[in-house]
Amino acid sequence: MTDPDRPDPVAPGGAVADVRRRLGEAVAPVVVGADPVLDALVVALSVGGHVLLEGVPGVAKTLVAEATARALGARFRRAQFTPDMLPSDLTGTMTLREGELAFRPGPVFTNLLLADEINRTPPKTQAALLEAMGEGQVTVDGTPRRLAEPFLVVATQNPIEHEGTYPLPEAQLDRFLLKVEVGYPSEADEAALLGLARRGLAPAALADVAPIVTPDAAGETVAAVAELAAALRAEVDATTVAPEVASYLLAVVRATRDLPSVEVGASPRAGVHLMAASRATARLAGRDFVTPDDVVAVAPPVLGHRLVLRAEAELDRFRPADAVAAAVATVPVPR
Repeated sequence: MTDPDRPDPVAPGGAVADVRRRLGEAVAPVVVGADPVLDALVVALSVGGHVLLEGVPGVAKTLVAEATARALGARFRRAQFTPDMLPSDLTGTMTLREGELAFRPGPVFTNLLLADEINRTPPKTQAALLEAMGEGQVTVDGTPRRLAEPFLVVATQNPIEHEGTYPLPEAQLDRFLLKVEVGYPSEADEAALLGLARRGLAPAALADVAPIVTPDAAGETVAAVAELAAALRAEVDATTVAPEVASYLLAVVRATRDLPSVEVGASPRAGVHLMAASRATARLAGRDFVTPDDVVAVAPPVLGHRLVLRAEAELDRFRPADAVAAAVATVPVPR
């Protein structure tokens, strides 16, 4: 039953577009020039996906993730990935308490998990996230345990420092809905960044980012966050995809497998993710139907990280984004 004192999370203009607008306003005191990242986070939240942020240190990857969690009123945990990190450090472990075994939950038991520098931990620990990301649960001591709803992983990695890192395996990369390359801000955005209020080196307003959902009588926003995520997903699921647009999307995915520069093309899961992200992108634009432009816009962050290029293509500085662009160019746009 709906609480009459709480606003309906579904705005008349569309839940996804409205949440994106309110999120941008809420994080504005601490975040500047991060529109592509905010778009990606809202898309991921709207379809139940996860996001990989790649960028050099100091471009606010961590800050955007934490500010977003605060604005959504979501539970937030940060896991700093290191070479000595164990899978149980993420998922949790059984501990002895007052003579009895009890489960001590790990940081995955949250709404938004920041997996910071995910490529700095060995593959065994990286793989601990696979079950959580794919099935919304973890298995500890043979017992499956459900995670919170919603559950969103925002992972970060540094693209230039490779010493002491472990590249993510293709199976795990395929679990990320989107990979966003976070670059330097524009000159205007960087000037605005310098003008933000700060306490020494720390952002002054981070603790003041107000949630965009209304807390309950106990001051909790957990139920409101789950309700909001459900409303977003219902709206995205109701987005119309015409048969010719669906055929176009499928043709783009299949075209990645035929490129001479690509060793391994996009998987069927990539097609499912591209469809979901295209629906959410249409809703971001305030439409209830998908256009080919939506597919083209979201294809690079959805498909690029899933492609394995041939060695000779990498030597020629051919990038995954170039491969996606080549695949898109080979497919006629439906009229």
